[in-house]
Amino acid sequence: MARSRTVPRTVEHPDLARVDLQQVLEALVDPVRRMVVSQLVRKGEEMSCGTFDVPVSTSTLTHHFNVLREAGVIRQYYLGVTKMNALRAEEMERRFPGLLSAVITASESQGDIAGS
Repeated sequence: MARSRTVPRTVEHPDLARVDLQQVLEALVDPVRRMVVSQLVRKGEEMSCGTFDVPVSTSTLTHHFNVLREAGVIRQYYLGVTKMNALRAEEMERRFPGLLSAVITASESQGDIAGS
């Protein structure tokens, strides 16, 4: 009888040194993606995919997570069968100082995304 091998699922993440400002700005231009980032900032900890309060379907939200991950804004990982999302805030701050906080603050002040 063949022995079953369990291989942990992993998610690829870019090296932020290779991510340019254009890619990050394009990721953050969408209001749903800014909502995701804002909720991660307000929560202050990782969140599972199913816990975000956004006005889109699960499949559309998956697309938004992929765009944010590929731009280096979030890190995703599996905790059992649950996919978790973490803001790469410290790394983003080193690479693009003040960018995330400026975008979130501006979006909240314009009413694009719910404030705290």
